[in-house]
Amino acid sequence: MIESAVACSPSLASAAIPAPFSFTQVPLPYGYAALEPYIDAQTMEIHYTKHHTAYIKNVNDALVAEKITAASEEAFFSAVSTLSVKARNNGGGAWNHNFFWQIMKPGSEENQPAGKVSEALTASFGSIEKFKEQFTQAAMTRFGSGWAWLLSDQGKLMIGSTPNQDNPLMDLPSGQTGIKGKPILALDVWEHAYYLKYQNKRNEYVANWWKVVNWDEVAKRLS
Repeated sequence: MIESAVACSPSLASAAIPAPFSFTQVPLPYGYAALEPYIDAQTMEIHYTKHHTAYIKNVNDALVAEKITAASEEAFFSAVSTLSVKARNNGGGAWNHNFFWQIMKPGSEENQPAGKVSEALTASFGSIEKFKEQFTQAAMTRFGSGWAWLLSDQGKLMIGSTPNQDNPLMDLPSGQTGIKGKPILALDVWEHAYYLKYQNKRNEYVANWWKVVNWDEVAKRLS
């Protein structure tokens, strides 16, 4: 039973939380049209108000129905393997999108990492271009729906991808996610993130997405 598995998990012990936990949807840091022409306004509005809002509602419904008493998002993901598919998928969708909105900003053709971000990426991957090539490959080779990630694992920068709404915070077997660590950068490669503008041309979406990456937010996550 889901309830039994959760009750036995120390990280989800009800005595450890001061108040009921729930996921919240972060306010979009810019207008729906702000990422034009790289990401269109209609996609942004549907993505935020329909897809993301549904993930928030569904995971919070699961928290109540399954009596999940995680103290925080981190605690939720650290025991997500004990939870239902509904809780896992919608919890991932809620968190991943909150993260995604914040690491983008109105873009430009000249948008490039600088300072400590540039230094860290160059030290880890050889150059900014090599980093982008490896990250793009992770995004392009993720079959079906999922995410590409830059993450830090004990201070080491790594690139990988996850299926569906999984993320590197989840306590899943490595064979299911392949990567674990602290998310630094993420790209949504579900078709709903790009299909209205790019149709099946994921490669064009990925290439243009680099122009709206908020490297200042990436720098904060490197700290």
